[in-house]
Amino acid sequence: MRTQLIHSIRPDLNLGSSQSTPAEQFQNQTLRPILKFQHELLVAAFQAYIGKRHGTFFQLPAKDRLEWIKQSLQKDQSLRNTLTGMVIGYFSLEEWGRFQENEAEHSRRLIQMLIQRLQSAVESFKNQD
Repeated sequence: MRTQLIHSIRPDLNLGSSQSTPAEQFQNQTLRPILKFQHELLVAAFQAYIGKRHGTFFQLPAKDRLEWIKQSLQKDQSLRNTLTGMVIGYFSLEEWGRFQENEAEHSRRLIQMLIQRLQSAVESFKNQD
């Protein structure tokens, strides 16, 4: 029941996976649809993270903001755990098992996709001063 509900709310991205490695298949069949579904919440959570840092993000030149996003996700364990938890919470039990089988690789891919997604949304970030 839970698995069907979770899959029914995810967007269908129609990404081919016939020639993909298992890690690529997991990325395309599980991670990408969840990231797309959770996009607004992920951006809002990152906005809150920026706000807690007293807006230092908005004092940076535009080109440095992309690096700031990357460094934040790579170095701040709490932020990384929060954002990955927002994704993992939409796994089915089967997907959770697959994630655990190759956790290091799947986590690396997830963080990279989160970085890219937030970097592409940087224009929508608003200074909350």
